Amino acid sequence: MMRYEGNERLADETACAGVRADLKMCLLESECCRMYKKTPRQCLQDNNVPPECQVLRNTFYECKRSLVSPPTRFLSIQLINTLWFQLDNRQRFRGRKGY
Repeated sequence: MMRYEGNERLADETACAGVRADLKMCLLESECCRMYKKTPRQCLQDNNVPPECQVLRNTFYECKRSLVSPPTRFLSIQLINTLWFQLDNRQRFRGRKGY
């Protein structure tokens, strides 16, 4: 975790900003970014990050996920499933007369 001295604060005051800043610093200090000159995004996509950065990545994901209320997540999943079902039906009946 980053340590802040005195009255030092992050410019970003949004939820999960501290975890995001810690993840960013961890990635920038990783071998992937320093030695291979890759961006943090490329290192994450290649899954070429140290375990402590992976822990911070999961923590950041869980933090962002907690911002969405459970009913909203449930409704989103229902909506996605409904849309997939409708898409399957359209593809299934494509080419038949009357559809």
